[in-house]
Amino acid sequence: MARMRKKLGQILVGSSVMNAEQADRALKHGKATGKRIGEAAIELGLATEKQIAKALAEQYGLEYFDLDAPGARDKIDQSALDANIIKKFLVLPLGKSGGKMQLLIHDPMDLELLDNLRFRLNMEIEPRIAPKSQIRGFIEGGGSAGGPRQPTESLVTDSIDRTIDRSVDRSMDRSIDVSSEDSPVVKLCNRILEEALRMRTSDIHIEPMGDRVRLRYRIDGVCIERDNLPKRMQNSVLSRIKLMAGMNIAEKRIPQDGRIKLPIDGVQIDFRVSACPAYHGESVVLRILRPDAVRIGLENLGFEPDNLETFNRIIRRPNGIFLVTGPTGSGKTTTLYSALDVLNRPDRKIITAEDPVEYNFEGINQCQVRESIGLTFPAILRSMLRQAPNIILVGEIRDREVGEIAIQAALTGHLVFSTLHTNDAPSAITRLIDMGIKPFLVASSIQAVMAQRLIRVLYDGSKQLASEEDLDPKYLSLIDLKLKDALGKVYKPVPCDAAPGGYKGRKGIYEMMIMNSELRELAFKLAPVAELRRAALASGMRPLHADGRIKVLNGVTTPEEIARVSQADGGGH
Repeated sequence: MARMRKKLGQILVGSSVMNAEQADRALKHGKATGKRIGEAAIELGLATEKQIAKALAEQYGLEYFDLDAPGARDKIDQSALDANIIKKFLVLPLGKSGGKMQLLIHDPMDLELLDNLRFRLNMEIEPRIAPKSQIRGFIEGGGSAGGPRQPTESLVTDSIDRTIDRSVDRSMDRSIDVSSEDSPVVKLCNRILEEALRMRTSDIHIEPMGDRVRLRYRIDGVCIERDNLPKRMQNSVLSRIKLMAGMNIAEKRIPQDGRIKLPIDGVQIDFRVSACPAYHGESVVLRILRPDAVRIGLENLGFEPDNLETFNRIIRRPNGIFLVTGPTGSGKTTTLYSALDVLNRPDRKIITAEDPVEYNFEGINQCQVRESIGLTFPAILRSMLRQAPNIILVGEIRDREVGEIAIQAALTGHLVFSTLHTNDAPSAITRLIDMGIKPFLVASSIQAVMAQRLIRVLYDGSKQLASEEDLDPKYLSLIDLKLKDALGKVYKPVPCDAAPGGYKGRKGIYEMMIMNSELRELAFKLAPVAELRRAALASGMRPLHADGRIKVLNGVTTPEEIARVSQADGGGH
């Protein structure tokens, strides 16, 4: 006769995770919300995800696998399973043995998934249990060989959780104080901001899900999952962040923007905050603006010597437009501010029109766009020209009106810096013309266009020369690099405590297109992008992937990293 399987609630009570009353409350909450008792216990804060995973492993007689344990991630063999299956089904392979696939799963009750995988793989499955957030975090963070790993400690510490338990009824009839500095939610939010800054985070993502609030950090351009906050804390955490940012905490139906100024480690840090209504609650993103981020010096941005010399020559021209292009987060603002920092001298008047003003510079007149009162880009630009500036920075050319005013400024003796969202440098010409700006104005005013991307930099303290087995021919071919030229010069990332993914910091790769008579003629004749690109390459423009190849051969980064940022956006061959 088959042995009866113990109920999950009994296991949780038997292991002292919760008492009988709490188990009964979780069971009732689960029935009311259509959730299993484990999910309900996590949502109510009665148990952690790890505790539920361990209980499930005991219930089904499976092994529990903790991905946060030392050396555990090194046991994952992602090559044993197709990447699409890993992402689609949220599973991780530990390898094959005896004709069986050892597989990490998070839900042993999903028999359909196991049957599906047995059919797809044509082999038996040996499942082991791991928390869902750990599996997802490993996949999204790139695993042991990819992006940075998330810290193992939960931000919602036992002490904070217990304080919250004492200060709020779990039925959520009363709310947590989000204004008192002694409030546990206030302490939690402060800790998130402080930790993110110290981990070199550029953006903090607070994302409500159906059963939790996901907290992610973007480090060196890659998102990692930092923690999963209990669903019951969602309103309090979001309200606290909105209160700090000067937003209306009662308004949850429309997007809002705000700003937080907070002294951390003796430095005043700005956080630009955006709240956007989503299905499970407001998604909040905090962009961290470090005051020293745009004062790192042109030499440290990643320019190769020839591009740096060209860049310095262009920004010292008396007039014309210099455009920097690239997607959001490619470092355009940092590049232009670094140029302004070089040019900011008492004998030059510099005015900027920005939306928003991200960094404050002494000696530069910075104007903040405020559409609500009619202070638009065109209004600021028209006013600027009456201020007799030498240099104008326009945050972004978004439409025909702004573009035409910027071009008129360039043609009347001003040096104009601005940005565009295009994939490569030649595309900027056709983009301006597509906006409705006359081709002869574009052709005569543009001095140069520079496309850029940010690539992760190998950590010098741990990187190692790549062997022939480490080098993927696919990535080498994407950057026009032969295997014989790569051996002995190309390095691979090696994870360590100082750089969990083997990378630390970022630098730029650049594509510099200097306008000449041939390119101006092509622009005037409305030539397609492909023709403009051929002419630019013939005149000496080095494409993004070629600039990246130099950095690969100099041991700065890897072929995979260059292919990731340049090829995906069409900046390659």
